[in-house]
Amino acid sequence: MTRSVALHDVIAIVCALLTAFANGLGVTAQHIASTSSTKHKSGWRFVVFLLHHPLWLVGWIAMGGSLLFQSLALHFAAMSLVQPLLVFELVLALALRRVWLGQVVAPRAWTASLLTAVSLGVFLFATTRASGSSVHVLRWFAPSAWCVAAVVILVLCALKGAPGRRAALFGTATALLWALEAAYIKECTDVISRFGYAGLLTRWPFYAFIVCGVAGLFCEQTALHVGPLRSSQTAIVIVDPIVSVLLGAWIFGERLGGSWNWRIVAVGALVVALISAGVLIQSTPDNMESTIGPPSIHT
Repeated sequence: MTRSVALHDVIAIVCALLTAFANGLGVTAQHIASTSSTKHKSGWRFVVFLLHHPLWLVGWIAMGGSLLFQSLALHFAAMSLVQPLLVFELVLALALRRVWLGQVVAPRAWTASLLTAVSLGVFLFATTRASGSSVHVLRWFAPSAWCVAAVVILVLCALKGAPGRRAALFGTATALLWALEAAYIKECTDVISRFGYAGLLTRWPFYAFIVCGVAGLFCEQTALHVGPLRSSQTAIVIVDPIVSVLLGAWIFGERLGGSWNWRIVAVGALVVALISAGVLIQSTPDNMESTIGPPSIHT
């Protein structure tokens, strides 16, 4: 099997890593903002508080950059290449905790971050991908219905319970919606390449992307507010790539590896990366308190 890397794959990898960085920055900033209020816990006063919080706005700018980079990455490569690379968000978020917040990071966390990066490198080396083009609308129905049903169940289960449990459930719902949204983004970029931006406005993937994105943002913001970041981030970062790979195969006909031997290596490397990512998150502090000064910008 040929191991040469095409230019479009290189562009996709760079854009995916930039997406991971923007995600890490955005989630960290918005979590600090959403948990910094001691007076406004919920309701419209809390929304007003967030709208006036500089870090929450910084988070939105970072998420806008994330969407742009992810769109470019998915245009140039398959979902099964782009989405697993978003696990690098954990490594970058760990660096942000150390540099920005000044938190003491355990050696176990750094070891897990290195293992995550190496495992993803093996995953990229061991795989070649065949990505299908745009598919018929009926092929979207079953995977979309399964994802929506699972999200509804997760949200209902997350309405009550301990903060960590609620954050994990809302984070899992977010991951499902982000994975489905990534599929819609890929379809939208294909539509733009064939029909232009004007053609995008007349086709359903654009509106499905908007609905999925709004629902994902709601679940994400709720997850960031109701519980610790490591609970929500664990669910989002680990569940998202798994579901994305499955959706890539289900919807676009993507496949990993040119032979079963390489597919086994690829799947094994991805499993190791996800397990080490879970260890990484569990090894990080469960709060965002800084040891060198306040992490948030007070209004």
